Amino acid sequence: MSSSITRRTFIKIAGLTIAVVATPSGFSILTGAEALEEMKKGFSPNVWIRITPENKVIVTVNKSEMGQGIFTALPMIIADELEADWKQVKFEVAPAADQYKDPVWGSQATGGSTSIRHMYDPLRKAGAAGREMLVTAAAAEWKVPDSECEANLGKVIHSPSGRALTYGELAEKAAAVAPPKEPKLKKESQFRYIGITMPRLDIAEKTDGTAKFGIDTTVPDMLYATVSRPYAYGARVEVVHDAAAEKVKGLQKIVKIDRGVAFCADTLEAAWQAKKATHIVWSPGTDPSMTNETLDKVFADALAKDGITARKDGDSQKAYGAAPHKFDMKYSLPYLSHATMEPMNCTVHVQKDRCDIWVPTQNQTGTLMTAQKITGLKPEQIHVHTTYLGGGFGRRFEQDFVEEAVQIAKAVSRPVKVIWTREEDFQNDYFRPGNLSRIQAALDEKGDLAAWSHKIVCPSIFARVFPGMMKNGIDNAAVEGLSNMEYDIPNISVEYVRIDTPVPVGFWRSVGSSHNAFTVETAIDELAHQAKKDPLRFRLDLLKKHPRAQKVLEVAAEKAGWGKKPEKNIGRGIAYHLSFGSYVAQVADIAVNRKDGTIKVKKIVCAVDCGRVVNPDTVKGQMIGGIVMGLSAALKEKIEFARGKTVTENFDTYPLLTMSETPDIEVHIVTSNDQLGGIGEPGVPPVAPAVANALFNAAGVRIRTLPLNPETVLKALKGKG
Repeated sequence: MSSSITRRTFIKIAGLTIAVVATPSGFSILTGAEALEEMKKGFSPNVWIRITPENKVIVTVNKSEMGQGIFTALPMIIADELEADWKQVKFEVAPAADQYKDPVWGSQATGGSTSIRHMYDPLRKAGAAGREMLVTAAAAEWKVPDSECEANLGKVIHSPSGRALTYGELAEKAAAVAPPKEPKLKKESQFRYIGITMPRLDIAEKTDGTAKFGIDTTVPDMLYATVSRPYAYGARVEVVHDAAAEKVKGLQKIVKIDRGVAFCADTLEAAWQAKKATHIVWSPGTDPSMTNETLDKVFADALAKDGITARKDGDSQKAYGAAPHKFDMKYSLPYLSHATMEPMNCTVHVQKDRCDIWVPTQNQTGTLMTAQKITGLKPEQIHVHTTYLGGGFGRRFEQDFVEEAVQIAKAVSRPVKVIWTREEDFQNDYFRPGNLSRIQAALDEKGDLAAWSHKIVCPSIFARVFPGMMKNGIDNAAVEGLSNMEYDIPNISVEYVRIDTPVPVGFWRSVGSSHNAFTVETAIDELAHQAKKDPLRFRLDLLKKHPRAQKVLEVAAEKAGWGKKPEKNIGRGIAYHLSFGSYVAQVADIAVNRKDGTIKVKKIVCAVDCGRVVNPDTVKGQMIGGIVMGLSAALKEKIEFARGKTVTENFDTYPLLTMSETPDIEVHIVTSNDQLGGIGEPGVPPVAPAVANALFNAAGVRIRTLPLNPETVLKALKGKG
C-alpha cells in the first residue's frame, strides 16, 4: 500500500477489538477501549471481524459480490494470518459508512479490479495482529512465555503441555492485550489458505436459492414503481395526460421525478398498466435526428482534428516520414451495453429520521451521497443494504436507478421497489463509448518497428463521473493501454480527441483497454506479417524490457501449440495486453464459414500473471468469464441509434454469445511474487484481437471494426475475392 494513505481501518472482534490505522508512515494498531474511543472520534474502519464465543470468525466485507468471489477471497486473507479454522469462517456484508471505505480510493466502491489489490496489506496486518494478541492472552493465562505458544486453526496451543484454548475462549482476555506495533506477517511458505483453491463461502446459498439479489427484495407495505423516461436523449416532460391511468385498479400515485414520471401501484402489473395508459408529451431532445450515420460522421470529423498529447517518446512524425515502409490504419468500435442478467432495481423506504435502501450496487458511497442529497438526512440515518449483484460490469457503479427510487419513496412516504424492464435497461444504459482510432506506424529497412502514432477519438467517462481526475483534458480511461503500452518503440505518440455526443457513457468491463487492446494488437499483428516475422517473435522482441509480458506470451503460445500447424481449416491468432496491473496473453483457434461468414471459435488458451494469487479458482473463473464476455462483444454486440435515441431494445437485436457457441477455454496462471494485479477485467481485452488475428490466419482478411459478425466477415471475404 502507498505510504501516502491516510485512511484508517479498524477490525472489531466481539470481546477483542483491533483497529488497524493506516497513516503516512504505515500501519499502526490500537485495541480495546482505545480503539473504541478512536472510532468515536471519527476513525474510519475498513473491515470488521467478530469472533463469537462459539469460535466463529465472522468477516464483514466492504466490497460488492457480483460473481468475482470477493466474499471468499477477502476472508481468506484474514483467516490465513489469523490462523483461523476455515470451517469456522463466515462473512457479513458491510453497511455503507466511512469506516468501510477503501483505504486507497477513500470511498466504498467495487471496480477497477482493485478489491484484493487495495485490501491485501491491511487485512494481512490486521489478521497477524489478532493472532499475536490471542497468543499473548493465552500465554498470560497459562503463565508461560509467548514463545512456547502458537496459533493453529482457531486455537492457541501451549506446545510443551499440549494445553489449548479456542479463540472464542480467549477473545475477552485478548482485548486487554497491548497490540503489537509491527505484527509479524507469515512467510509465503507458511500460508495455509492464500494461494490455495478454497471452497467459496457463498456457494451454498447461491445453490439452494436462498441468496438474495436486489430484485428479490420485499418489505412490508411496499409499493411497486415503474418510470416513463425520455423518448430521446435530453428530452424533458412537457405535458402528462394521465386520466386513463388514474382509473387503473391498484394505482396509488403518479409522481413526477427528475428522470421522468413514476407510477406507483400495489403490483408491478398495475404500475405497468398505468404507465401504458398515460400519454406524455416530451420535448424534442438534444439531437432528435441522431442516427448511426450521424454519429459516425461526428467521430470521423473529430479524427481530423488535433488531439491532446497523452504520450510522446521521440519524434514519431519525423520517423514515420523517413521510414521506408509506412502503414496507415483506422479502427472503429461500437457503443456497447452492459446487458446485466439482473435488470436495474432498487427498494427504498424514506422516513422522517431514517432511510433504508436495498440495492445491488457497486458504489455504496455514491448511494449514500445520493440519498443524503435527496432526503436531507445525515449519513448515519441512511442505511444501505447491499444485496448480491446479478452482474455489474461497471453499470451498477451508477446512481440513476438509486436516485429514482429515493425520489419516489420520499414522495409517497411508503417503501417503494423500482424495477426496470429489459427494454428500459437497454434504452437507458451508460454505454461503453464508441471509439475511432488511427494508427500510423512504420517499419525500418530491417523490419523493426520504428514509429507509432496513435490518435484516439472517444467520449469521456471521467469528465462526468470523476471530473477532478481529468488531467490536462485527458481521460485516462480512454488512453489506457496506450499511454502505458510496453512495446519498445523508439518513436511513439498518443493523442486524445474528446467528443461529446448525446449518448451517455460509463465504465464497462475493462473500460478503455477493451478498445485499445483490439487496435494495438491487431495492428501489431499486421505489422509482424508485413515485416515477414512470426507474430509471437515480433512481440517478444518488442518486450525485451518486460519479462512478465514475455512470460505470459510464451506460456500461452506453448500451451496452444504455437508454431505447430493447426488442424485443417483452423486459423490461429495471438494477442497480449497489460491492464489493471495484470499481464494476459491469449491464443485463439477459429474456423470460418466462407459461405455465410460465421466464425466458430474452437478454443482459447489464456496465460495470466497477476502477481500473488489469493484463490486460484477465482482467478481462473474470472478469466473465463472475461473471455466469454469479450468474445460476445467481439462477435456479436453493437448498440444501434436512430431518432435521437438507442433503438436496440432487447436480446433479439442485441444477441449475446450462447453456451453452444462458447469455446473450450484453458487458463494457465503464471505465478510471480510481483505486485498484485487485478483479475476481474484483464481477461476481456486480448480476446477480440486474438480472434481477429486468427481470422487473418484462416482467411487472409484484416477487419478493423467490431463486431466480427457474419455480415462484416462475408463482406471482407468477398472484397478479398
